[in-house]
Amino acid sequence: MQIGYKLFAEDVAPKELIRRAVEAERAGFDFVEISDHFHPWLPEHQHSPFAWAILSAIAARTDTLRLATGVTCPSIRYHPAIIAQAAATLQIISDGRFTLGIGAGERLSERIVGQGWPEVGDRHRRLREALEIIRLLWSGGTHSYRGDFLQLQDARVYDLPDVLPEIVVAVGGPQSAALAAELGDGLFATDPDASLIKAWQRAGGSGPRYAEVPTAFAPDERAGAEAAHARFRFGPLGWKVLAELPDPTAFDQATQHVRVEDMADAFACGPDVERHVEAFGEFADAGFDHLALMDGGPDPDAFFAFFADELGPRLRAR
Repeated sequence: MQIGYKLFAEDVAPKELIRRAVEAERAGFDFVEISDHFHPWLPEHQHSPFAWAILSAIAARTDTLRLATGVTCPSIRYHPAIIAQAAATLQIISDGRFTLGIGAGERLSERIVGQGWPEVGDRHRRLREALEIIRLLWSGGTHSYRGDFLQLQDARVYDLPDVLPEIVVAVGGPQSAALAAELGDGLFATDPDASLIKAWQRAGGSGPRYAEVPTAFAPDERAGAEAAHARFRFGPLGWKVLAELPDPTAFDQATQHVRVEDMADAFACGPDVERHVEAFGEFADAGFDHLALMDGGPDPDAFFAFFADELGPRLRAR
């Protein structure tokens, strides 16, 4: 079991993200994963820095902490050749500590390049072609590729690491599970849904299984729920909605019905270590083995101390 910390880039300034990653290593986390968006989710969010620059700085400031994107869309806003090059370089400068998490994207960030927002089937077909291009470029040499959606012309990634990064693919149903099994090295999910892992394994999948555990450490449960509501109230909308809304204003309007009490149900809120262990256990029991704690509480340093002194030892003992 690997325990990670989610760097929520949509609401944290660039240098503070780097500082938190350093503190996460000191607190005993095994890895950090960072969202890779152009826009934040909500009007209250005032940040959304370039994830790859943040990860490079973290690689230079840490020694053992593993790094991951959670997740990058390599098929619309980025061309997969750029992601193949970026991931290979980051694997080299981090001394083999990088995992490439990829997914089909969200309209919120992918639409900015003016290519529209494809329907879900086309998004998965684009993702398949992107994975094929990345694998092709990582095989060494010069390559071209002509797909239905993506093309590559006489391209070569010159700096390849001795050990390539693992690719974990975001999974939300049987179609993406099959894709992750065929072209990925692992899977990434946001719900403690054992059926996703089973579908992936039936399709031949094996390897690491990533997920995010919603927590909100605070002096009391209400304070944790209020902090989670301010930062993460978009979460209960569900992935079919999250992928389709175009901008923070739309998310603000769509979350007007989400109450603080709803966040208390969705997040492990407050200081009770047993509540946090319980939330973690839901994902572990479903079969996930790389769990990133996504803390929505008001004080990250208090959360790091809580993890180092109480929560981390309990989770590892479990």
